[in-house]
Formats: sequence, C-alpha cells, structure tokens
Amino acid sequence: MSAVLAEARVRRAAARHDIAVVLFGTGKVGGAFLQLLRTPAAKHLRLVGAANSRHQQTQPGELAERRLREHLNIAGEARDDAALLRALLASNARDKVIVDATASAELAGRHPDWLVHGCHVVTANKALAGGGLAGWCALQAGCVHGARYGDSATVGAGLPALATLRRLHACGDRLTRIEGVFSGSFSYLFNHYDGRQPFSTLLREACALGYTEPDPRADLSGEDVARKLLILARAAGVPLQRADIEVENLVPEILRDVLQTEFLERLDELDAPIATRFAAAAARGHVLRYLARFDADGTARVGLAEVSRDHPAAHLQGADNLFAFTTQRYAQRPLLIQGAGAGPEVTAQALLGDILALTQQA
Repeated sequence: MSAVLAEARVRRAAARHDIAVVLFGTGKVGGAFLQLLRTPAAKHLRLVGAANSRHQQTQPGELAERRLREHLNIAGEARDDAALLRALLASNARDKVIVDATASAELAGRHPDWLVHGCHVVTANKALAGGGLAGWCALQAGCVHGARYGDSATVGAGLPALATLRRLHACGDRLTRIEGVFSGSFSYLFNHYDGRQPFSTLLREACALGYTEPDPRADLSGEDVARKLLILARAAGVPLQRADIEVENLVPEILRDVLQTEFLERLDELDAPIATRFAAAAARGHVLRYLARFDADGTARVGLAEVSRDHPAAHLQGADNLFAFTTQRYAQRPLLIQGAGAGPEVTAQALLGDILALTQQA
C-alpha cells in the first residue's frame, strides 16, 4: 500500500511541474518553437494544442509527430480557438500557457481575456502591446488575475531589452532617452548599403534571405519599428501613443497602395531618393541608419538619420539590433544592448525563456 501511495505522490508532483501549452502559429517562429519543445530545456512542457490559420490539432499522438507543422499545412481539425482553449483548461497542469507566434491583430486582441481565464500568455505578437494605449492597459489589468504576460520576443527577439528597461524602472531609475536600431531588416539594408549598388538590389537580396516580410513595405513603412518603440517606452513607465511618434515611410507614396507584385517590379523607384541621402551623409563623413528615438520631453521619431562613424549604430553587423538606454543613473554613457535581434531560432528561444521564467515564478 505504501508503494502505491508513494507512486501516487510522484504522479501528483509530476503534474504540478507539468506545463501545458497551446501554440497559435506554426510559421517560421512557431516551427522553430516546435523544434525547441524536443530539447531537454522543454522537458516539462506538454503541447496540448497547436494551430495554423486553417487547421489545428489536439490529439496527443498527432501533436507528438516530428512533422506536425507540415501535417497542419495540409490537414487537421478545422481551426476552433474555443476548442483549443478548452483543451488547455482541461489539462491537469498547474501552469497553462498560450503561445502566440502570429502577427494577427485579431488574435492579439484576445490576450487580456486569456489572462483573465488564468492562462499565462507568451507572445512574439506586437499588435496589442504596440497598438493603442487602451490595449496596453488591458494587458496590465489582465495580469492582476494571477496569470503573467511574456513579451520578450516582441522587441529584439532574444535580446534582454524589455527586461533591462523594466528592471531599471523598478529600481527607480528615470529614463531620459531610448535610441537604437530595432529592425533586423533595416539593419541589414543600411549596414550593407554603400552607394555602389542600387538600394533595390540589396532589398531584393534581403527579401531572398528572409530578412523582410514577403511584402517588404511592411518593413519599409517603419510601423513595425514604431510598435517596438511604443512597447519599450511603456515598459519604462511612459504612456507613449502612436500619434506621438513621427514615422518616416521609405516607400514612395505612389507605391504604397499598389499590388504587391507591382511593387516588387518597381523597386528601382526607391533607388534615387536613398542614393541622394546617402551621398549627402557621406559628404559630411556620416552614415545612414534607420533609427528609433524617444526623449523624455516627449519627442519620438522613427526614420532615416545620419550618424557619425563613431556612433554605436555605425558599427553594427549583419542584421543586428542595437538598444541604447540613457537614464538618470546611466547619464554619461548609455547602457547598450546589441546582438541578433531577428530570426526564428532566437525568437523561439525568447518564447521558451519566457515560459520557463513565468512558470517558475508561479
């Protein structure tokens, strides 16, 4: 009898450490996350549901398949978000986590409701946290129910930008400036552009390497960078709104509303404006970088800027991100965070890291 009781205690202890997970989005980032679930670091995570835009799977045998992502692309149950939530809530795990690896604004709008249901939410989706201030406030209100929000992957992929800002703010340090290169695609483009080849050639290369969205206007508009700046400022306690940010769109107005195929055929129309600005900067001994900047006086801008050759952004490589935080205590020299700020593997790692951190705190 004692052996039976001991075994039951072991099973209950295992259940307490079990972390049930539902994954929304099995694209590049979601696919990389599925691969991480097979590593020792994720040994306590149990996938109870996964979905792409059309199909889902909640059967344990199918979820354990190594080619789950490929299977969902061609078959599976019809997508039913309510059923996925029921599967998660029905698990006997102590910790229940929803991972949003999509860019869906509609799905992001459900994050507060999931938190209210007691589910931790871990996400790379910036649509709500980097949208209207009301959405940000709804997320903060949702967290009072005991669930937590993991958003490290929304800014800088795996770089500790948000965690650092929040720690500084919690310690009473006062932010005076945020500056940096927050986009891997912009970083790649302007780290490599030297005026000797057309900008459009480099942009096509970046598209082929997967550094941009399929429609690169999503990157070139600057809106993604603006969302990241909003999230950073809000993490530091500043209620910044989109209307407060001046955003420079590098897509000529005449090309903003044409079909994607036509835009890709007319990329060379971007060349002359970029070449002119590059030449002007070079004549002053400067380089071009697509910078985001926020100052404590409320000034916020996202766009092309000339920087001196000794500026930290002038020495970035590849698709690196750079975050420079100037505060009351880091007043003489900003606190710098630099490294790979894009890519499915590092973004998926940020998702896993948030899950492990949140559930250890619970």
